[in-house]
Amino acid sequence: MAFDSSLVGQINGTSSTVGSKGMGATSASELGEEFMSLLVAQLKNQDPLNPMENSEFTSQIAQINTVSGIDKLNNTLASITGQIDASQKLQAGAMVGRGVLVEGNKIHVGNNTVLPFGIELDGDAAKVTATITDGSGRTINQYDLGEIKAGVQSFNWDGTDTTNARVEDGTYQVTIAATDGSGRAVASRALQYGYVSGVMTANNATKLDLGPNMGSVAFNDVKQIL
Repeated sequence: MAFDSSLVGQINGTSSTVGSKGMGATSASELGEEFMSLLVAQLKNQDPLNPMENSEFTSQIAQINTVSGIDKLNNTLASITGQIDASQKLQAGAMVGRGVLVEGNKIHVGNNTVLPFGIELDGDAAKVTATITDGSGRTINQYDLGEIKAGVQSFNWDGTDTTNARVEDGTYQVTIAATDGSGRAVASRALQYGYVSGVMTANNATKLDLGPNMGSVAFNDVKQIL
């Protein structure tokens, strides 16, 4: 017995009875119940002289199980996502009042304090150089940081220029250059310091408030907690 095409149409949301709802408005659970009802109706009304073959019946049962399995999987994923979000908010809340390193190249100097900076390397570097410049691009100082392993490292600048004189308060920039043992460039990124003053949720994502000068960053954008 061939499968009734009208039943297929109802399952796919193309018939006049179910098509008005469409697949987008029908949950996996509701779809599974409709599928089972249609299958039972088909079994009751099949031709006794031409019954449904075992392979065809088994195939339809497998489709019902697939729909049911998808529904359970979606529920499980939703539950896991909710637990991850809750855990992330708790972790973010514990970071209020802490310093963090995020991608950026600014170093702030003021009130006899020089904020730290960081470096992120994609590979091991045999030589790393940090160049400090002012707002006009003039080189203030340059440091050979030596050999650094891949990953994130934090550093402190003493706030002096090439003559060991104290620089004026303000915002400076750091540029990183890294090479391996063969002299080939190693991908690197400068990291800047931020102070976590609060936690917020935007577009279903947990974000850290780093103040008016830096704004907010995603929790996952934090490279290191100081």
